[in-house]
Amino acid sequence: MAASRIREKMASGFAHRRSREWLEHLDMPTYVIGDVHGRYDLLSALERKIFADAAGLPGRKLIIMLGDFIDRGPASAQVVGRLMASPPNGFDRICLTGNHEMAMLAYIDGEISLDDWVALGGDATLASYGVDIQKLRERYPKQKQLDTFIRTWLPDDHVNFLRRLPILLDTPEVLFVHAGIDPDRPISEQQDDDLVFIRSRFHDSAQPLPKLIVHGHTPIRQAEVDGLRLNLDTGAFYTGRLSAARLWQGRVHITST
Repeated sequence: MAASRIREKMASGFAHRRSREWLEHLDMPTYVIGDVHGRYDLLSALERKIFADAAGLPGRKLIIMLGDFIDRGPASAQVVGRLMASPPNGFDRICLTGNHEMAMLAYIDGEISLDDWVALGGDATLASYGVDIQKLRERYPKQKQLDTFIRTWLPDDHVNFLRRLPILLDTPEVLFVHAGIDPDRPISEQQDDDLVFIRSRFHDSAQPLPKLIVHGHTPIRQAEVDGLRLNLDTGAFYTGRLSAARLWQGRVHITST
């Protein structure tokens, strides 16, 4: 399977542990958004629903993005640009990395090939930055020349933003992460590749979880709380349904486009 092969190739990139964020209190209305995958239109629509909902709630609010902003959908560059901008008035925003952001960086750093990234939907991301791979292959028939052009073309501010993304956000009651956790390890010993890639070992484990894990990565038909798991990936890029959860005063409310 392409994803598992690419995960193995990315192994060297996981040698440098990504930053991890901690909040002592999750005491404000918190909106968590699942995998966007280049659907700027859906992100804009979901944000409008969030702003309308938040208008009736007190104080500042927090938006948490669960990663996979890029690839597959048509507007990855626009999504990244929106997340780089200041959040709306009255909101804070924390963006986490997903496996697709890490794959893009792995290509830029020469850990995986262009074909590897394209297999994950990277061609759509490049198109959103104005890169037509087929035309460039005619102009740069040698792969090294093509790679050099693409890596130089991608804007430094976008690349640096993706490099700085933390890999999880932990709080006393809830942990936010892209894919899930290894149920057999304490949170302090979680491995970066599991945090952005794990599936069945997390979903199928009967091991008690330490707290509510809010995540994406594995597409499902409808977002819902399953024990101490809350999956918000509803396959936005092909279903047209981008989902979010509001966490506030011990309650979870889910909404979708």
